[in-house]
Amino acid sequence: MTDPNETTLFAGRRRWLALGTSAVMMAVLAACGGDDDGVILDPGRKPFPLVETSVAQFHDAMSKGQVSCRDIVQGYLNRIAAYDKDASAAFPSSPALRSVILANPNALAEADALDRRYFGSGRLAGPLHCVPVIVKDNVDTADMPTTAGSLVMAANQPPDDAYIVKNIKAKGAIIIAKANLDEFAFGFGGASALGGRVANAYIPANSPGGSSSGTGTAVAASFAMIGVGTDTGGSVRVPSAVEGLFGIRPTLRLVSQDGIVPLAHSQDTAGPMCRAVADCALLLDAMVGYDASPFSGQRTAKAFDAPLVANAAEYAAVAKVPASYTAELKADGLKGARIGVVRAMFPAATASNQAFLDTLEAALAKMREAGAIVEDVTMEDNRAVIGAASAPIEGNPGSFASLSAYEFTADLTAYLSSWASTTDNHLRSTQAVAAALAAYPAEAVVLRSFQSYLANDAAMADTSTAAYRTWQRNLKPRDAYVIPRVQAALDNVDFSTGAAKGTAYDVLVYPVLQGFNGASVNSGSNNRLSPFSGFPAMAFPAGFAKATAAAPVAEPVAFEMLGREFAEGTLIRLGHAWEMAARPRVAPPTTPEL
Repeated sequence: MTDPNETTLFAGRRRWLALGTSAVMMAVLAACGGDDDGVILDPGRKPFPLVETSVAQFHDAMSKGQVSCRDIVQGYLNRIAAYDKDASAAFPSSPALRSVILANPNALAEADALDRRYFGSGRLAGPLHCVPVIVKDNVDTADMPTTAGSLVMAANQPPDDAYIVKNIKAKGAIIIAKANLDEFAFGFGGASALGGRVANAYIPANSPGGSSSGTGTAVAASFAMIGVGTDTGGSVRVPSAVEGLFGIRPTLRLVSQDGIVPLAHSQDTAGPMCRAVADCALLLDAMVGYDASPFSGQRTAKAFDAPLVANAAEYAAVAKVPASYTAELKADGLKGARIGVVRAMFPAATASNQAFLDTLEAALAKMREAGAIVEDVTMEDNRAVIGAASAPIEGNPGSFASLSAYEFTADLTAYLSSWASTTDNHLRSTQAVAAALAAYPAEAVVLRSFQSYLANDAAMADTSTAAYRTWQRNLKPRDAYVIPRVQAALDNVDFSTGAAKGTAYDVLVYPVLQGFNGASVNSGSNNRLSPFSGFPAMAFPAGFAKATAAAPVAEPVAFEMLGREFAEGTLIRLGHAWEMAARPRVAPPTTPEL
């Protein structure tokens, strides 16, 4: 029976090769004479360029015999060896990016298996055939530990792949490495005790963003073709912004949370991080789908107490997943698109950030040139919506907050206790992790966070405590406050009266950051709009601020666009059209082709 994931790259008679070890395989492939009916590796092929390459470019070259799966996997492993670790005699100019915690020791064997399959049958294993994917090291992989960057989790070996990893592999991809991160996904600094501090691929002294810092730096530096991050409050979009990437935080409930070390289940999701929108579309295709796990988070509504969808049919009805997000890859997708610019979410102009603001304005002008209708829009109580100002809710004034401080303790324990520790002897509760962290001074900052969260967890057992009230008012009351205001801005209606102010917008647009990146990222609160509302958002490069004598390396400047619930296709359509019109990516100068 034909595998439904297989894709034929050529028609006609197939050349079947009995292939053994990789060395024998390459010798056989090189020795075979070519004909019009099969795919044969060119014995005189040149090294395939990896910097900024896309899935489509790779598969096209493979169909012409210009590159094998082993070639490309070995090439990425070579780049990791050259640029990710400290400078050495072999690689004296390494920027020591420290984006990778562990390279997959089985990656080359997996590549050889895919080569045997492809050059034997002429069929791809799927649309991600041999695509090297780097996965944040808080996402479970059955063949590599999932450490969350912590010394006390170094031997944490889940028994199976996370749902999204299983799906990605089923489409033919190879997980080439596990990415460094902010330890336990706390923060935007990009450092862990196990992996060290991730460096920015453009300016190593600058922040890599977080918490998906390793994924962002690795994809920007072409250590993998595409990457997976996770986002609770900004952790896909902030590193994408500072690394010039396209990063998608999907609609809450679209992507299964099963097998992902949690931070706050009411806000957590995984998302693609890519150099090209087309690659993000392919990766998102692989990540979505119904998961029967009780840890999926795929609920019938955006409410912490809503039931999980019961089956694939109910998931399909709720999530409205298209046959493929790649159908939205239209170069003229900006023509007629309506974009609402939330000016209240821009930073005030200063001498130090004028070039930052100029880059954003130039991008908006370019969108208009591409046919988009770009208008300013007002969001009611904007600062309260993103938790940057007090918002009175049921007589309890105070700013909205992320739920990680209140859900993490119970969520981590649920994750750790979901498999037996007889094989890997992993810790099985948040309390056990906190106790173990006390032995490692390097993890003192993380330990303080744990202790704070444990205290909140204990306090929430008493419904009269401030911790319990804060947690409660950031569940349904927060949704009731935030979602209608965001929806009114998208619909372009007056929030108070419901009267139409004009035609509805496809997306809202605002800066990811509040100014240029530096040693610490200037993230602000804009990143909360997507997790607080549950609506999908894409970070995308607006452009690169021009280099100056004081700043000789051009620096990424990024917008974020927010769409309606389950409107990932709209984000992909507009993001791809923007990419085609502006070509905003610039490869980092620190990691040239080897």
